[in-house]
Amino acid sequence: MLVYTSEPLKEALEVTGPVKVKLFASTDAADTDFTAKLVDESPDGKAIILTEGIVNAKYRNGHRAEKELNGEIVEYEINLWATSNVFLPGHRILLEISSSSFPQYAPNPNTGKSMIESSETKRARQTIYHSKEFPSSILLPIIPK
Repeated sequence: MLVYTSEPLKEALEVTGPVKVKLFASTDAADTDFTAKLVDESPDGKAIILTEGIVNAKYRNGHRAEKELNGEIVEYEINLWATSNVFLPGHRILLEISSSSFPQYAPNPNTGKSMIESSETKRARQTIYHSKEFPSSILLPIIPK
């Protein structure tokens, strides 16, 4: 799991509306999933998941299956749906990126087949990119004061 963490907030910040993550990633698997969670972490370390989403690499552009992956860097959009939260002073905004969120979502065997079609699973090596060339980011609908 990869966790991006903000500095403690100096003042309250309201986030209300749809949340999306743009993720540039590669994998050594034929197919895989990427998940994202928006989390509110209080100063005592208590973390509350506000919203989460998933994208299946094979269906990254909709309901038609794409060709299997071959280690290339691909842009994914993960829809975290909508939320409304006021992050209080001292709280941190966390973005958790992972390849699974079981039992929330069914596991991906990383073979190019579904769990129903396959009796084997493979470990996938994921790489997340965040640079000028590959600007992975989160789109937060911030409500001004």
